[in-house]
Amino acid sequence: MSISRPVAPPMLSPQRLAVSLMFLANGFVVGSWAPKIPEFATRLELDESELGLMIMCFGIGSLCAMPAVGALISKNGSRTVMRVVAASTIPCLMFVTVAPSVWTAAIALFLIGALIGGMDVAMNANAVEVEKRQGRAIMSSCHGFWSLGGVAGAGLGGVLIALYGVHVHAVIASALTGIIVAISWPRILADPPHRQSPEPEQSAASIPRPGLLTAGAAVWLTGFICLIMMTPEGAILDWGALYLREELGADPALSGLAFGAFSAAMALMRFLGDLVRDRFGAVRTFRVSAILAMIGLTTAGLAQTPELAIAGFAVAGLGFANTVPIAFSAAGNLPGLPQGLAISVVTFMGYSGILFAPSLIGFVAEHTGFSAIYLTLPVFVVMPLVFSGLMRHADRQAG
Repeated sequence: MSISRPVAPPMLSPQRLAVSLMFLANGFVVGSWAPKIPEFATRLELDESELGLMIMCFGIGSLCAMPAVGALISKNGSRTVMRVVAASTIPCLMFVTVAPSVWTAAIALFLIGALIGGMDVAMNANAVEVEKRQGRAIMSSCHGFWSLGGVAGAGLGGVLIALYGVHVHAVIASALTGIIVAISWPRILADPPHRQSPEPEQSAASIPRPGLLTAGAAVWLTGFICLIMMTPEGAILDWGALYLREELGADPALSGLAFGAFSAAMALMRFLGDLVRDRFGAVRTFRVSAILAMIGLTTAGLAQTPELAIAGFAVAGLGFANTVPIAFSAAGNLPGLPQGLAISVVTFMGYSGILFAPSLIGFVAEHTGFSAIYLTLPVFVVMPLVFSGLMRHADRQAG
């Protein structure tokens, strides 16, 4: 008599492919917006401060949409919501391309930000569901596809705008986004409404012990961890090149490698991160990654040459790559909380770090210099290390 053994799900199931492509599409739209900014500013006659306010409309739209989408996911499940926001995102680049005035452009940017932010919450919620069904980590590679989409959107956008102009670029970028969404559409995992994650008493592994945080406190603390871990990304994106040029004497070509080295290392490690997390567990992976990020930032802050600073940013990218995906998975598995709402809170707080912290960093750097900033950021990472035990919820994929 033979004993049947459970068959492990394939590494790349249709549902995993679908949600990965949604991350790719989201990153592609964001990346496609970046090379449009110079023409956008020239067409509307915006100076730097006015352009900064316009770009802030994008961020405000994202932050406004995230909690609302979380509530919709709780009622309808992530597949339905993700399909709606993804389909609505397809033509959004056209809106900002044809906007005739500052006010219509501001509305268009707010709308794009809302759609991108809402899609971000929905696809992260769906990725958590896929993790549960497959019993293995996929979140880091999903975020790797987002990075890949961003690079592809920015690179292709620059070429198309130079050759054919912004209108042709918007049409082609929208068409490519539509193709990616269409491929994903029938394969997206159908999930029930995320009214509540399993209650603690329903699982022996999650029975509360004295001194444990309440579910509400845990999700806000996880969100604060994401804020701290995503702030350095904004600090390097917005200020890394200026740091290399003004304080380390790098030429323009070399200074551009600050964020390039960081993002390339991050994308590489994200595609490896799921294997690492499945092998060593979420908590250990998070702790080692956080320490690696601290080493990288400290190296960049202490560097006396541009090359050493670039190497430090690359090490930081390797470290930060998997911390946020693990935190998102942990939020989606917190017991006793609606999954969509938990992820929307964490996403809201995390992206606040990228959107708004760089402005504060720029103000402080005027008085201290950027070297002091990059030496201070690792101090804040100590808090996520102290509370890294929360990341154990990310290992609750098998449901």
